[in-house]
Amino acid sequence: MKLSRVEIITSTSKIEKLKNSIARFGISGMTVFQAMGCGVQLGTKEYEAEQNEEPSLLPKEMVMLIVPTERLNDFLEFVKKELYTGHIGDGKIFISEISNIVRVRTGEEGYDALISGKD
Repeated sequence: MKLSRVEIITSTSKIEKLKNSIARFGISGMTVFQAMGCGVQLGTKEYEAEQNEEPSLLPKEMVMLIVPTERLNDFLEFVKKELYTGHIGDGKIFISEISNIVRVRTGEEGYDALISGKD
């Protein structure tokens, strides 16, 4: 089974909703990082976007998870609907192909390393 890594960066205020949405979609494993960052707007609020020329790092959350590639498009549409407000800061989603996953303790690989009840 082909797998994709999805990294979602969004505002800290959206993390609980995102976490619950991911679980509702049927994906139980995720890793969440606290991060600082800015996008094209250099970390400004929407009403300040034309005034600021210096980057300002804002607190963000990054969620990393693995999705079966066959479900990826449905998952992306689902997450975009959950995060969308139409305003600066809705977030970014990065997708990359996974060549393999290894569970160190058992040696299981691929999808089995994600779903096995042995861990």
